[in-house]
Amino acid sequence: MELSHKFKNILITSVVVIMGIFFACLLKVANTSTFAEGDDTFIYDGAGAKFVTFYDDGEKLTVKTEARTVREALERAEIIVNTGDIVDPGLDSEINADNFFINIYRARPVVVRDGTKDRYLMTASYDVKTIMKEAGLTVYDGDEIEMVANTNFLETGLASIYQISRNGGRTITEEVEIPYTEETVADTNLETGKTEVRQLGEVGTKRVNYTVYYVDNVEVSREVVSEEVIREPVARITAVGAKRSSPPATGTCADWVRAAGVAEADVNAAVDLIYHESGCRPDARNARSGAYGIPQALPGSKMASAGADWETNPITQIRWMAGYVNRYGGWQGAVNFWYAHGWY
Repeated sequence: MELSHKFKNILITSVVVIMGIFFACLLKVANTSTFAEGDDTFIYDGAGAKFVTFYDDGEKLTVKTEARTVREALERAEIIVNTGDIVDPGLDSEINADNFFINIYRARPVVVRDGTKDRYLMTASYDVKTIMKEAGLTVYDGDEIEMVANTNFLETGLASIYQISRNGGRTITEEVEIPYTEETVADTNLETGKTEVRQLGEVGTKRVNYTVYYVDNVEVSREVVSEEVIREPVARITAVGAKRSSPPATGTCADWVRAAGVAEADVNAAVDLIYHESGCRPDARNARSGAYGIPQALPGSKMASAGADWETNPITQIRWMAGYVNRYGGWQGAVNFWYAHGWY
């Protein structure tokens, strides 16, 4: 008996879908990890090699490798990473520990159902908001997302199905990165022209609530309703070399510094700071501000706490200055601050 035209189409479609699923499964098997059967460890010899452990879909593999980055380690271990897979830490991360761990999260088929429309994608994420974003959907406050049973194997294959229920919301809450700032500090112990990173920068995170405005059901603008900082950013601090040749710790000024009780270890820093401030002249006066003496005290009469002869005695002035620089942690801290700001 001749089959109806409609039944023929259904049969052909079913065969095509099943064949597609079959070849997709074969492709997944071919492209997953190449771990050695029956053994989760093999060794690469070489000086400076490090142990690296891969975790991939429930499997574990430990190798000893000279690879410098995660990408290179994967290539040497012949582990294939497919589009949509997530590698943590990232592919360009440096292998900087003797025992280093790499997690591989394999992409899987997912169907996102928004009303009567289905969106198909491959994703390694299990975070529902991330999955919605990858599917090109906006999730509004009040929307509900749930995983539902796959009741149509011929249509969706082995895919996980997420259904989003729209509840009429028009506000959105998102987590937004806060960029870190760049700071520089002068270091008189570092050669001029050289730099060193003293603190790595870290981005912060804030939770932002928006009201969304539409024209003809198309988003045209957003208005911030509230913000909440979740994690403060950490500044990136770079030391800039400011080492300069200080006046020799000999002669009149250095003698005054020692006579004022400054420790020998601090004499160079003290003389350096003094020459920058006043040229080591007890009668130095700033015509604009009125700051006076070797330490450029403002007003100069502050130095009376160190002795009644504060106007003329350099040793009295330096003795007062020795107490003042304590707010910077001592002579070296004060001269570092001077190089960074031009004053102390």
